[in-house]
Amino acid sequence: MASSTKPAALYILIFLMLFQSISGLFGGVALVFDPSGGILGMNPGQLAKTPFSSYLLPGLILLFLLGILPLFISFSLYAKPDWKWANISNIYKNRHWAWTYSLYIGIMLIIWIDVQVYLIGYGENLQTLYALEGMLIVILTLLPANMKYFTYTL
Repeated sequence: MASSTKPAALYILIFLMLFQSISGLFGGVALVFDPSGGILGMNPGQLAKTPFSSYLLPGLILLFLLGILPLFISFSLYAKPDWKWANISNIYKNRHWAWTYSLYIGIMLIIWIDVQVYLIGYGENLQTLYALEGMLIVILTLLPANMKYFTYTL
């Protein structure tokens, strides 16, 4: 049975989603406007062993998947809107789609950092910070209180 009271852990999850959204929007916009990475002080030489010739595609991924999407999910975690179209990619049909998408964001963030470290190497403490943030998003999403809150009652 779903709870009608928002658990305290949900507010922490929403905060982390908003933090990720701001980070993704900032980094994504900077890389789209300057695909050389110069605005962020990034070295274009780091792309030599990657499939990318510039930071444009990574910037677009960052902007949309780790910037705009977490902002949308932050709102949805709080408001729990009943939008049937948003349920299309929900693999957990017994839970509200915002809960599932929150899990997706945590996993995407972990994969984003893993691929980054694999392709360009470890060199920034920010990589550790964002990997930890991804893990925290997954953990908070899977907390029993949050799972119960987003479970559909029959």
